[in-house]
Amino acid sequence: MTLESPTFEANIAKMLVVIGVVTVVGNAIGYGISPVEAAPGMALIAVIGFVSLLLGRHVPLEFPAFAYATVIGLVLSLPFSPVQELVLSLTDPVQFLATTTPILAYAGLSIGLQVTSMKRMSWKIVVVAICAFTGTFVGSALIAQAILSYQGLI
Repeated sequence: MTLESPTFEANIAKMLVVIGVVTVVGNAIGYGISPVEAAPGMALIAVIGFVSLLLGRHVPLEFPAFAYATVIGLVLSLPFSPVQELVLSLTDPVQFLATTTPILAYAGLSIGLQVTSMKRMSWKIVVVAICAFTGTFVGSALIAQAILSYQGLI
């Protein structure tokens, strides 16, 4: 399926529903939070994701969908936002780590379906991955060191 397919939105909606259900179940198993309590927040997160993907596809800017999701989530939860209390109360029961499991599983499946193109990249993909992992780790460690030092915790 290509991005030009008329069912792109339907497929994205299905994917977000599956990720939402798995997240709510993981939230219940891992954190003991009732699925009934977490479902409205997960639905809001899925709607933000859906809108972000649509914006990423239809707005003629070179701005990725995850950036739209970040901006939408930030604006909705800012202290001066009229919906801040509602957004925070709905999303509070959804634990962040519960959201990462299905997203990473989906990413892994997507990569698994592209093994032939990864074979064509051969050893170069390993070098890029090592640089990305190292850069992410070192960058995170430097930021953590700076913040913890500033706070006087280390």
